[in-house]
Amino acid sequence: MDIHMPCRLALAGYQAMIEPININGTAYIFGAGHVSRSLAEFVKAVGFWTVVIDNRAEYANTERFPGVAQVLVLDSFSDLLEKFHFDTDSYIVIVTRGHVDDLTVLAQVLKTPAAYIGMIGSRRKCALMFDELRRMGYAEEDIQRVHAPIGIPIGAETPEEIGISIVAEMICERAKLRG
Repeated sequence: MDIHMPCRLALAGYQAMIEPININGTAYIFGAGHVSRSLAEFVKAVGFWTVVIDNRAEYANTERFPGVAQVLVLDSFSDLLEKFHFDTDSYIVIVTRGHVDDLTVLAQVLKTPAAYIGMIGSRRKCALMFDELRRMGYAEEDIQRVHAPIGIPIGAETPEEIGISIVAEMICERAKLRG
């Protein structure tokens, strides 16, 4: 399921190695709701390889997310590190349907070198999540990696406005990494 893994191809007696090159980063969007729908269009438009992931097939499908690189339905979010290879070109956006799934994803992706980790939520929700991460043994420097509440504060209210604020923050982080 890992879209970054090289693969071997045999053609007419020759072997070739195909290794994906992605200079703009991969946006992994966890959650396939209204915000994700708008966000996926924007991140795709600015050059991110876009992957939408949810545990609900009625939301995570190509009809709702046409043109993105991948739309994946998982049974649960509990074993992400076994299914994905998040690296320094990974931009992770956590916009699942609830606090439990958000925390499940966040606790795992904090163990990776992802370039960007953002989570949607009110300041109160984010503070509660961060307290829970501390109880789980995460260091303050790990928690400081999380952009939460996610997005540039522009007074966004609609899913489209929220998507724009998130992609703007991702573009900003990508530019910082490029120097």
